[in-house]
Amino acid sequence: MPAEKPKKDFKRITTLILAYIIFCVAGGIIASGFLLPGALMASDTVKKLTPTLSTTDNVTFSLSDLPQQSRMYASDGTTLIATFYDQNRINVPLSKVSKVMQQAVVAREDRRFFEHSGVDPTGILRAFLQTYVHKGGGTQGGSTLTQQYVKNMLIAQAQADNDPIEAYHAQEDTIARKIREMLLALQIEKKYSKADILQGYLNIAQFGVNTFGVETAAQHYFSKSAADLDAGEAATIASITKNPTKYDPTVNVQNAQEQRNIVLDLMVRSRFISQQEAAKYKPVPLQSVLKIKDIRVGCQAAGGAAYFCDYVVHRILNSPAFGKTRTERRRLLYAGGLNIVTTMDVNAEDAANAAVRKVVPEDDKSGFEAVMAAVQPGTGKVLAIAQNRTYSVETNAGGTSTAINYAVDQIDGGGIGVQTGSTFKPINMVSWLSNGHKAMESLRTSTAYPLKTFPCAPVKSGVWSVQNSGGGTVNPETPYNGLIMSHNTTQAAMAQKIGLCAITKTAQTLGYHNSAINESDLEKQMQVPMIIGALNASPLTMANVYATIAANGVRCDPIAITKVTKNGRELAVPSAGCKQAISKEVAQTTAYILNKDVTQGVAKDAQLAGGRKTFAKTGTAEDKYMDSVIFTNGVAAYTTMGNMERPVSFTRRTVGGRTYDTWYGAYTLPILTSFMNDYVKAANIPDDPNYGQPDPSLMG
Repeated sequence: MPAEKPKKDFKRITTLILAYIIFCVAGGIIASGFLLPGALMASDTVKKLTPTLSTTDNVTFSLSDLPQQSRMYASDGTTLIATFYDQNRINVPLSKVSKVMQQAVVAREDRRFFEHSGVDPTGILRAFLQTYVHKGGGTQGGSTLTQQYVKNMLIAQAQADNDPIEAYHAQEDTIARKIREMLLALQIEKKYSKADILQGYLNIAQFGVNTFGVETAAQHYFSKSAADLDAGEAATIASITKNPTKYDPTVNVQNAQEQRNIVLDLMVRSRFISQQEAAKYKPVPLQSVLKIKDIRVGCQAAGGAAYFCDYVVHRILNSPAFGKTRTERRRLLYAGGLNIVTTMDVNAEDAANAAVRKVVPEDDKSGFEAVMAAVQPGTGKVLAIAQNRTYSVETNAGGTSTAINYAVDQIDGGGIGVQTGSTFKPINMVSWLSNGHKAMESLRTSTAYPLKTFPCAPVKSGVWSVQNSGGGTVNPETPYNGLIMSHNTTQAAMAQKIGLCAITKTAQTLGYHNSAINESDLEKQMQVPMIIGALNASPLTMANVYATIAANGVRCDPIAITKVTKNGRELAVPSAGCKQAISKEVAQTTAYILNKDVTQGVAKDAQLAGGRKTFAKTGTAEDKYMDSVIFTNGVAAYTTMGNMERPVSFTRRTVGGRTYDTWYGAYTLPILTSFMNDYVKAANIPDDPNYGQPDPSLMG
């Protein structure tokens, strides 16, 4: 037994020397005695490099380490939203590749694959004779399938390491590169089985334009798994590797068909299939059996879910849970082979997209955007994000196309947010009740409030002039009536008593923050007009604030991802961090008043179908933005309408076929009622008529 190893090593070295000689001849190096030194140096090279090769030249030949596509799914775990990749690849084990597909590749690339030890002198000599002796036979390569696998792995590793110099050396046309390739091929044949090597090659090889790996190719060209490929389909895919661009069936179907038939003949020669079987496939026009499946690339190809997709991408790139740096996180997304299950509810997303476009068509002459976000109370799950625009990352995008996701914060790919107007007022109510006051407490109101009378006001000099939408004030008035009638002066009277610090703290507790990156710290932006919605927040932030009220005061951070797996291993994902933010009693009492806003107040048009218990608030920010919010059992949704790029006045404008001298937030309610009615019906969400029971001690 001890004598066997030296014999094998001798055979490998002999193989290497012969290969080296032939490559020298092929390269025209033989002249003036150069051959023998070169041959002798080969064995020295083996000795010198063998120590480093014991670790296979620091190259990882692991299937799981190959760059592969990541896939993003809806909450059902099956509806594909988008695919991400630098190299479009889906790794599969050899057991998931049809036998005939394996045979087709061997027949095409290296018919002595199962006989040689990584380097094939016979194949090299045949290639040399064909190329240099038998003129007119074309150029043939002598690299084995193992060598090709090595080359591809070296390139892949260099790309993963962002090392363009190493990537160049891995494919440069030199004797040194070939020698290194051969040495590594001999080494991995010692370390890995033929099945392992074939599996690796089938997953790393390029099978067309931006198509890597046999599984991706099978799905792309024939809309089936690699496990189900027949001989004709297998021959088509195997033929592409010689020239992935020229022989791609989507580029030139005639070239691809000719190459398919060549591979079928090679399979017959290798006795993988019979002559009769080859004859069955060769006459068939390739065009007639192709079932091209478009390769979906990124959020650009996600259709109506594009803005939700974009939000998820930003959450991944911004989260330390997916890597220490943004570069690491991007590499994980585009090469890590992730399966990402999101919180997007297909029914909710469909209903949201339909609603924003029904009320404000994409090509509406007003040029206004309609934007919406929906959150599941008590979980933080973002159910839907929609706007009446086509998602586009093209530099010339404009008009009805944009990549700016106006539903989310600036850091997540959104804008600077919109002024929330009167939709901020329920935050004042929560703060009022949480600080020991009653909803029915009588307040003296005014249209002029000295700034020094507001506790925590950053500016103490001057007077804040404020009036209700219809002018003037109602004096006296209760916070209860002030909320359902959306009176501004009552909010000022409340703020005089509890102070801006208390309101700011409550807003933050509920999950409120400004949208702009440089204004996210609410305490630094604190000012008196904020109590009537003068600060900018995103629709998603506001939907989540109301979701907190809808969940008995349980606040959750918005989450868009529930599960991420890589090679079957589950990765940690950001948590919603749900916690009791305000008391159940305060939440239910506030909800009670918001329901009265629907039944008795200014939000009467918010009532959902079938008498479903509905909670709502509307808001108008000067005359530039219209906002509204509705929540019911199972969902809270917020919408805004306006010109997001360049705010303009609504006055006497026609939007969505409707013209008004003066516009109000209530005019956006059709977006939410359409969404809510469609979604709760499709998702079969029951009503909860018992929610919104006021606490008598808080009513007064």
